[in-house]
Amino acid sequence: MIGRLSPVVTAVLVLAASGPAQAVAAAQPVPETMATLGDSISTGFNSCGWYVSCEARSWSAGDNAQVVSHYLRLHDLSGTLQRDNFAVPGATSADLAGQVDRAIAAKADYVTILIGAQDACRRTEREMTPVALYRQRLDAALSALRAGVPQARVFIASVPDLRRLWQVGKDNPLARTFWTVGKICPTMLADPASMKKADAERRARVRARVMAYNREAAGACAEMGPSCDTDEGAIFSFPFTLDHVSKWDFFHPNIDGQRALAEQTFEHGFAWIDPR
Repeated sequence: MIGRLSPVVTAVLVLAASGPAQAVAAAQPVPETMATLGDSISTGFNSCGWYVSCEARSWSAGDNAQVVSHYLRLHDLSGTLQRDNFAVPGATSADLAGQVDRAIAAKADYVTILIGAQDACRRTEREMTPVALYRQRLDAALSALRAGVPQARVFIASVPDLRRLWQVGKDNPLARTFWTVGKICPTMLADPASMKKADAERRARVRARVMAYNREAAGACAEMGPSCDTDEGAIFSFPFTLDHVSKWDFFHPNIDGQRALAEQTFEHGFAWIDPR
C-alpha cells in the first residue's frame, strides 16, 4: 500500500504562489528520524493555551491524535519513527541555518520546513525580508541539508495567505482588538477596519511578498531535485476561516487549523511506501 495514489506526478503550485513545475519523487521508504524546522506555526503556538507553544499539536511533529500530524502518519507506517521539533516562535528565514545545523546533528532523513510568515509580518513594509535574500537563505539551507544528510527528503510548506486572515477577521471586533493591541503582523493587520486605498494597496503588497516567497521556495526545492517536495501551494490557497484560528490571538492555527495543515501538506507531499 502507498500513502498517496500516484507515485509520480507533476506538481504545479497554484494561485501564483509557486515556482516552476517539478516532478515528485517515486514512493519513498518511511524515514527513521524527522526534524521540523520553522516558526511558531510549527510549534503549535497558541493551539492549547495562552501564548505558549503546544508541540503536541504541531502539524508536522505533534503526537496529538486529533491533529494527525506527519509524525503520527509516518509512525503508523513504521512504528519506530523518531522526531525532533527545532522550530522556534518568531523565527524568520535568517534563523533557518541554525535549525538546519540541528537537523543535521540529529541525522534527520525527513525534514519539514515552513518559514516566511515572520519575514512578511514586520513592523513596517521596509523591514520585510527582501525576496532575493529569502531565496538566498533557502538555497543555503537546502545546500547544507544536501551536504550534511544526503539521503534526507525535504518537504517545504507554502506560507499561508496573510491577506485571507485579514479578510476573514476584519469584521470581527475581537479579532481587530487582538491584532491592534497585540501589534500582530502590522504589515498586514494594522488598521484592520480601514478600507482606504493606501491600506488596501499595503495589504496587496504584503500578499505579493508572501507569494514571491512561495515561488522562490518552490524554485529552490525544484533545484534540489526529487529529494525535495512542496505542498503545491495548498496552504497558501487553503480557504481557512476563523474556526481554524486560535482565539488567543486570532493569528495562529488552533487545533482545527493544525489538523488542516497536517492533512493538506501530507496529501500534497511525498508518497510513502507502507512496509506492512
